[in-house]
Amino acid sequence: MTSSSLRRDGYWRANLRLVGLCLLVWFVCSFGFGVLFVEQMNHWRVGGVKLGFWFAQQGSIVIFVLLIFFYAWRMNRIDREYDVQED
Repeated sequence: MTSSSLRRDGYWRANLRLVGLCLLVWFVCSFGFGVLFVEQMNHWRVGGVKLGFWFAQQGSIVIFVLLIFFYAWRMNRIDREYDVQED
């Protein structure tokens, strides 16, 4: 394998790891907190609303938007690391 193909494979692995991490966080927050663990989460309140309900209605959306910003920030760092950033 050439050096460029090794770098390309490393870049792709870093990208897939990041996407997998973001999907895992999104799944846990949306399906886990909003559906699977809703009864346990409902013991706490946020602004007068049960936490499980809040995650099902608003929390998963907030987490999703934060994940978009995190992905963009982290992907820019990975691009610079592998010298494929946009000019």
